[in-house]
Amino acid sequence: MIAIGSDHGGFSLKKIIIEYFEENHIPFKDFGTYTTESCDYPVYARAVANAVASGEYEKGIIICGTGIGVSIVANKVKGIRAAVCSDTFTARATREHNDANILTMGERVVGPGLAIDIVKTFLETDFSNGERHIRRIKQIEE
Repeated sequence: MIAIGSDHGGFSLKKIIIEYFEENHIPFKDFGTYTTESCDYPVYARAVANAVASGEYEKGIIICGTGIGVSIVANKVKGIRAAVCSDTFTARATREHNDANILTMGERVVGPGLAIDIVKTFLETDFSNGERHIRRIKQIEE
């Protein structure tokens, strides 16, 4: 199950990703926001990060204007490895090498078609389980 959330700056792109999830029968929960009215992104980033950190959700996606602010917030939650991705290469690499469990994106940075490709890549790519990557992730978590 995927946890998804956004602030007002990522609301439109979140709607497009949710439509993709619904069309492809990908289970998800929307943690808000539910309008384009100005709001504080940390509220929604923290809600998604806590849901993933609890183990109730396998992965998360958080969207704001740039993807940066929500990434900073999510990475403050123990057990979260959130990565800002603006292309499929970084989406694949962060899953393979960092075992990232939250994808963050910026609606002002990526268009809808590319965003769907990034989401697909992120969700379909497994962690490599390489010894050096496991070692580095342990160092991050210390």
